[in-house]
Amino acid sequence: MIKSYKNSIIIGLCTIFLVIVGIVMVYSASKYSATLNYNDQFFYMKKQLIGGILGLGALIATSLINHKIYKKFYIVAYIIGAVLLALVFVPFLSKSSYGATRWINIGGFTIQPSEIAKFCLVLFLSVVLSKGKDINKPSKLLTVLFAGLIYCVLIMLEPNMSITICVGLTIVFMLFMGGLNIKTFLLGAIPIILLGVGLVLLEPYRLRRIVAFINPWENPLEEGYQLIQSLYAISSGGLFGVGLFNSRQAQLFLPFAESDFIFSIICEELGFIGGGIILLIYLLLIITIIKTGIKAKNKFSAFLCLGIASVLGIQTVLNICVVSGLIPPTGLPLPFISAGSTSIVVFMAAMGIVINVDRQNNKVETNS
Repeated sequence: MIKSYKNSIIIGLCTIFLVIVGIVMVYSASKYSATLNYNDQFFYMKKQLIGGILGLGALIATSLINHKIYKKFYIVAYIIGAVLLALVFVPFLSKSSYGATRWINIGGFTIQPSEIAKFCLVLFLSVVLSKGKDINKPSKLLTVLFAGLIYCVLIMLEPNMSITICVGLTIVFMLFMGGLNIKTFLLGAIPIILLGVGLVLLEPYRLRRIVAFINPWENPLEEGYQLIQSLYAISSGGLFGVGLFNSRQAQLFLPFAESDFIFSIICEELGFIGGGIILLIYLLLIITIIKTGIKAKNKFSAFLCLGIASVLGIQTVLNICVVSGLIPPTGLPLPFISAGSTSIVVFMAAMGIVINVDRQNNKVETNS
């Protein structure tokens, strides 16, 4: 019995481990700033803990609901995702921070619609790609691209370049899994690349980020500051780290230490070994999700798992690349770990869906 549900057990344990790491590390990365700003060193940790509890409830619920039910509501889910993205532009609902409007306030709760919309799009694409027609046929390909374009435009207007990149790469990954040929991909990639270059040139701050990425020490007190502090944190951790709760960079030196740059604090406090173990957990989780998808007995379930794996994998890789200076800085949370309740709840709900796919796989095997 345990062997049959091995994938579900691995997914559940990896998810809970990462969420617990997130709660602990959010406290460590934010206790100094939370004390100064809110006179409560546990301020961010309590929000993260609530997100983890709600996420656990979401994971259990989605693991018990037959995931094939979602197939009936894929258009509704897509519309809900688009509406949520559009609501960030409604003045009395929207919430802005550092020049970006990415959140909405509903009943006293702050929600980041892009975190939800990513998985609404994955559901939509899973249904479209699982239908019989060849993905290289213009009608089907244009449906996918148009649906993705609407989401990308809405997210870009927030503005949120990082999530836009994540969504775009997810679409490309799922198209390839659906059988997109290289020739068709290249024909579509050229205008998209040109559009991306144009978007960078249109916004001076994006160009400044790229310049800061190339040489952060050219402007160490402004555009290059965050990356330099992140590199200081990672390098000072060494092999075993400076010790849990002993971060120096978390004392207001590294901006967004509890959110987008939390992996820098992990490396500083737990060292290369600690950071490496966490990355291995992510890798194990992603591989297990992919294996679950490959094992699925229908295309929809397979695409759903592969889409969820792609969102998780792409977002994790982009976050790690940003904090280590491999790509220009972008605001992208580390799944399960970065501060942000919306992200935790949605990602945990997605893991529950994959667990349900595994349960359905095992039922088919038992009945066959």
